[in-house]
Amino acid sequence: MAGHEEVWIPLVDEPIGSVIGDIQREHPEIEALVNSPRKLLDFRTFAYIRVGILLGRLLVEHDVEPADDSTTWADQLLQDPEHREQVVNELRAVALEIADDPAYVNDPPLGPGEDERARFIEFAKKRLATDA
Repeated sequence: MAGHEEVWIPLVDEPIGSVIGDIQREHPEIEALVNSPRKLLDFRTFAYIRVGILLGRLLVEHDVEPADDSTTWADQLLQDPEHREQVVNELRAVALEIADDPAYVNDPPLGPGEDERARFIEFAKKRLATDA
């Protein structure tokens, strides 16, 4: 039997994870749709699957040259604006499906709410006033 090191498969394999992260940062409307911990987890799960399938299909349909530098096959595919738009649209579709799911209606938001932010601002003002 092979040792654990030989059969280990990373749960978030590159380059798909990088592609999804980059597009999320470039499109704040996608991040706004997945604004709770559960939504974000589910978004990433389904986004990795669906974008992986899409990129795999594009890889079969379009040849990429072996890269001499650190450019991955996914980066090469995404240099084509049409391919990049397809990936963005797929991510947006996943985010919309999750945002529209009634199972998430009562989920707490990701990060601090307005009350927590207000309390922190008050704390920071008091702390800064005493430190000065």
